[in-house]
Amino acid sequence: MTTEELKSINIDVENLGTSTGNTWFAKGDIIKSYSPTNGKLIASVKSTTRNEYDQVLAEAAKAKLLWRDIPSPKRGEIVRQLGDKLRELKPTLGKLVSYEMGKSYQEGMGEVQEMIDICDFAVGLSRQLYGNTIHSERPGHRMYDQYHPLGVIGIITAFNFPVAVWAWNAALALVCGNVIVWKPSEKTPICAVACQQIIADILKKNNLPEGISSLVTGDAEVGKWIAEDERITLVSATGSTRMGKEVAKTVAGRLGKSLLELGGNNAIIVTPSADLKMTVIGAVFGAVGTAGQRCTSTRRLIIHESIYDKVKNALVDAYKQIKIGDPLDTNHHMGPLIDTDAVHMYLTALEEIKKQGGEILVPGEVLTGAGYESGCYVTPVIAEVENHYDIVQHETFAPILYLIKYTGEVDNAIQLQNAVRQGLSSAIMTSNLRESEIFLSQNGSDCGIANVNIGTSGAEIGGAFGGEKETGGGRESGSDAWKAYMRRQTNTINYTTSLPLAQGIKFDL
Repeated sequence: MTTEELKSINIDVENLGTSTGNTWFAKGDIIKSYSPTNGKLIASVKSTTRNEYDQVLAEAAKAKLLWRDIPSPKRGEIVRQLGDKLRELKPTLGKLVSYEMGKSYQEGMGEVQEMIDICDFAVGLSRQLYGNTIHSERPGHRMYDQYHPLGVIGIITAFNFPVAVWAWNAALALVCGNVIVWKPSEKTPICAVACQQIIADILKKNNLPEGISSLVTGDAEVGKWIAEDERITLVSATGSTRMGKEVAKTVAGRLGKSLLELGGNNAIIVTPSADLKMTVIGAVFGAVGTAGQRCTSTRRLIIHESIYDKVKNALVDAYKQIKIGDPLDTNHHMGPLIDTDAVHMYLTALEEIKKQGGEILVPGEVLTGAGYESGCYVTPVIAEVENHYDIVQHETFAPILYLIKYTGEVDNAIQLQNAVRQGLSSAIMTSNLRESEIFLSQNGSDCGIANVNIGTSGAEIGGAFGGEKETGGGRESGSDAWKAYMRRQTNTINYTTSLPLAQGIKFDL
């Protein structure tokens, strides 16, 4: 992207780094953001120093006192303005997401649309932060529960969704009366700067404190500060399972709250009655979309032996049609991996597949030559494996699809699907009502997301997003995920002139 395009979304390319509202300052080390599409430098960001971090938290602590006293529908109005601004800037911000992260332009636009959708959801939610009225066992008493803001919310996000996951957290946290401090991935800092500038301008126009939304930049050390900080009530962290375990341990050590959305090892079960065309479309998009770098990317295809060869051949044919190249060119299905470190992990995984006994059906390679100068473009891979292979048990953030054969009833396929450490997304392709209901039952998928006749990727805002086991157990986005950003309080009111005790206890004076 050009300097002019960056300026069109209010990015001051001369002043990037730590921000409390519209106040930008940074003295730390330089983080250079290179586009994986062409290897060119986009811009440089200065990382946050410890003194700057403490300044940000001090501003957040002051801002929370005012923000929580503003009625939630008024807070929703600020989020509405954010959604409207995102609508206006969608093409340019979507392009920046594509350019800095490497996902296709359509996916970049889709990510900004997710931001818009969660803003719309949060605006409605601002008038629906409901508690419950509860019948008391004591006469003349009323009970109810209500929800209050937590205070300061720390948001740690990953590179693969550099703007949407922040918005999931920010929109809900803000309407719930919290202030936010965001630490984005050091691999996609320019997207974060753009978002911070957008919301900071809205706060300024509404004469609201800068500390309502802040940005801190840097590596894992800055994330560690957030996890350790007792001033931060909730830490919402999205990323690898390894990172999440460290955050969970640190936050739990100070009895804080954490919301974790971590790794996935997602499978589609393909039963004998599956629609082949739908299966191929769902599997291919799930496996190669975002170059396999979604937490919901399809990693495993568990196929019944009776249709195994048919599905395998159809997939191999489909992979021949995949076009790889500049993600801003809408003729391409797949762009680059995020960086050369990701390419190295991809190549290592291919070696491990062979060592552990797998057979590669569609081979992988690093693309070179014109258009591939960044060294981050690879070809998608299909491999025949066994579910118990160590490489299959781990999440590889790359476009590698494992084919696994199952025999007998659908229960056997479900056992294979569940026999991994992660539990994010899952799907079944079937025309059999009984199979779909078993898959969705308590004896079925153990994932937070379970789909029938669609793939593992592409969750909607209306549903809670997250998973179980090493995925972390957190829920973001829709449904009642908002409750994670609030503290519950139970209230009992006695409107009589006596004081009866619960459980019939007598205490007469």
